[in-house]
Amino acid sequence: MSNVKALPLLEPEAHEAVAPCCPPLTERPFTAEEAERTARMFKALGDPVRLRLFSAVASAEAGEACVCDISDVGVSQPTVSHHLKKLKEAGLLTSERRGTWVYYRVEPSVLAAMSKLLTTTATP
Repeated sequence: MSNVKALPLLEPEAHEAVAPCCPPLTERPFTAEEAERTARMFKALGDPVRLRLFSAVASAEAGEACVCDISDVGVSQPTVSHHLKKLKEAGLLTSERRGTWVYYRVEPSVLAAMSKLLTTTATP
């Protein structure tokens, strides 16, 4: 018997949560939908443990980190798993199981969206 499982494809609706959502804060006020999506992202990063985990994944060599290499953040393994799940639900991380371990990556559009959001628009 094989333990290989096919990963499901993301539905467009699920992928919308990670798409760059908003213009720079200084460009115009957010719509209600933009504010909701952005708040989810920042709420997930508002916890120091989650921020450390996100930073560990974002700065990992090869652009990905095994959960076995990033779990030393001062909390139990079940708590690390909970925080990683919250980061995934917010659209900040993706994961892939390889054998016993799970490898995490920063969702490609996230850092660009965060950078764009916090960029000041040029004034004429």
